[in-house]
Amino acid sequence: MDIFWFLPTPGDGHYLGTPIGGRPVTHNYLQQIATSVEELGYGGVLVPTGNFCEDSWIVASSLISVTKKLKFLVALRPAAYSPTVVARMAASLDRLSEGRLLINVVAGGDAVELGGDGIFLEHDERYEHTDEFLDVWKDLLKGEEVNYEGKHIKIENGKQLFPSVQKPHPPLFFGGSSLAGHKVAAKHIDLYITWAEAPHEVKAKIEEVRRLAAEQGRSVRFGLRTHVIVRETEQEAWDAAENLIKHLDDETIEAAQKVLSRYDSVGQQRMSQLHKGKSRENLEISPNLWAGVGLVRGGCGVALVGDGETVAARLKEYEDLGIDTFVLSGYPHLEEAYRVAELVFPHLNVNTVEQKENYSANLSAFVGELVTNR
Repeated sequence: MDIFWFLPTPGDGHYLGTPIGGRPVTHNYLQQIATSVEELGYGGVLVPTGNFCEDSWIVASSLISVTKKLKFLVALRPAAYSPTVVARMAASLDRLSEGRLLINVVAGGDAVELGGDGIFLEHDERYEHTDEFLDVWKDLLKGEEVNYEGKHIKIENGKQLFPSVQKPHPPLFFGGSSLAGHKVAAKHIDLYITWAEAPHEVKAKIEEVRRLAAEQGRSVRFGLRTHVIVRETEQEAWDAAENLIKHLDDETIEAAQKVLSRYDSVGQQRMSQLHKGKSRENLEISPNLWAGVGLVRGGCGVALVGDGETVAARLKEYEDLGIDTFVLSGYPHLEEAYRVAELVFPHLNVNTVEQKENYSANLSAFVGELVTNR
């Protein structure tokens, strides 16, 4: 399996929903995470998009020179750009990174945030626009001259001069839980990624997208996005989960849920239903799957909680459903990246990034503190 990590450009810290224990997300910190996860063997990092975080394209561009093998899954909101502009951006970043660009297509789910970017499309219209956007974008990167007139996009004599390294274009990732989203995935996307839910719910999504893709004469790969809280023992992991939300009060949770309730994203609505918005009790919605993150965080609101062997077993259950790529995260992101690599990776068949230095493979005998002169 391929395992990616998350770059916390919206912020990071030891606790959710509070500045207590917060950590400034500087370029140096993002560089620490990127170089560490590459050294640990993760295949790539997800760089999110939105008005709540640093710009995904600029962040990824700033980190390609300090990494060698790490891939950058750069989030893209199509309605905020012209497809011809993004074709140039994607080809440039793919070339400069020597083929390390992946694109995560995000239609958006919050009308208030979208309005702030001048986007006034209803839910299904956003997916119509995304469909047209990808029609144009993909043809440009094939080297075709594009003349296109759709409901939302019109292009005359569109051309892409410089090609991407990856052919026919950098791979497209996408997550959407509605039927409109599934249809876009089936037509265009290389890898459909879902937020973690109980395995039977994830299985139903996979089966629908796979069926819709087959109707298009296509096949689609699948991925899973989840947080992770892993420790040496089960009890330590569950204690860490409770510790993560220990500074939350009812007012903070209520305020966060009020914002999240306005989203028309089906995926966000599914996340919110898992914890019912307020309750801190009974947050384990499936074995070792904890919905506490979603009390105050939008997007993926669940975490796999347990010791390394248990978390690995849960990931394998999703793998058995057809998932081959996992995008993980945890708080704080630097420390948790190490915990996952050290405690979970040994129990999985991970497609790890090659070590940056040839001598790294010879250091296995020198791991940990050495006791000498005895």
